[in-house]
Amino acid sequence: MLEVSDIHSFYDKSHVLMGVSLEVRDGELVTLLGRNGAGKTTTLKSIMGVVPPRSGRISFAGTEMTKMKSFQIARRGLCLVPEQRDIFSILTVEENLQIAKNKNSPWGIPDVYKLFPKLNERRQNPGNNLSGGEQQMLAIARALVNGPKLLILDEPTEGLAPVIVQEIVAILKDIKNTGIPVLLVEQNINVCEKLADRHYVLEQGRVVYSGTQEEFAANKAVKDRYLALQTN
Repeated sequence: MLEVSDIHSFYDKSHVLMGVSLEVRDGELVTLLGRNGAGKTTTLKSIMGVVPPRSGRISFAGTEMTKMKSFQIARRGLCLVPEQRDIFSILTVEENLQIAKNKNSPWGIPDVYKLFPKLNERRQNPGNNLSGGEQQMLAIARALVNGPKLLILDEPTEGLAPVIVQEIVAILKDIKNTGIPVLLVEQNINVCEKLADRHYVLEQGRVVYSGTQEEFAANKAVKDRYLALQTN
């Protein structure tokens, strides 16, 4: 499905991604891990054309997208749920979903209400009246009604209470079970290990580790070296 090959991305003269390569296969949930500043969000922005790579190659379903604009990439079915969620705060839940609805999506608004019962209960509430967890659910639901062929999530559980994190994990499992491939950036290792088929670890703009969930779970050295909090 998604193939990212040796991309180098910059912010002005700052070289942020230094030869990042990864892939997401059909039906997989793949995580991109690393400490703050490792280049995870920049990788997602490069895939979506927001920060176009200066070199390297990105392709999806056999079509090269490296030089495409963001709107062209989105039209190919790549849906990014950003860390900030970016819902329309003055619009109701229902209006947020109506705006995003793609007539060709297999996900209708009634479908996402079944997946997110809390949104159904709050469907006439404006976005700024929702809790952080409900806003995250709305951001994911909005991506689904757009008909994603690849769902990309940036820190979906950040700042949420543990009980809400459990709900998000259950929802992501349901989404994965529908066959939609998912690329997930997430700091919560427990969440990642519950969901992922494979993991990539970034450090200073480079992929320093890749492996299956079984390999990752057994590799304490990688977690200690690249993911543990630094105290000095």
